[in-house]
Amino acid sequence: CVFNSTELKDIQFIRSIYYNKLEIIRFTSSLGRFVGYTEYGVMNAERWNKDTSIIGAMAAQREGYCMNNIGI
Repeated sequence: CVFNSTELKDIQFIRSIYYNKLEIIRFTSSLGRFVGYTEYGVMNAERWNKDTSIIGAMAAQREGYCMNNIGI
């Protein structure tokens, strides 16, 4: 979570997946989709972005995960 303030609208949730210290894919709540950085990551980002249940679950993580950790 990236905290710019304590308001939910200003909090950004980022989930990155790495392999061999190289970021291959990232979900960013500000974009609301996955972005791939390698050939494998782009392939999976396209597949995951088509699945509304995955996108919805990741978007819900901002409120579920970030809101519970504002005080920390």
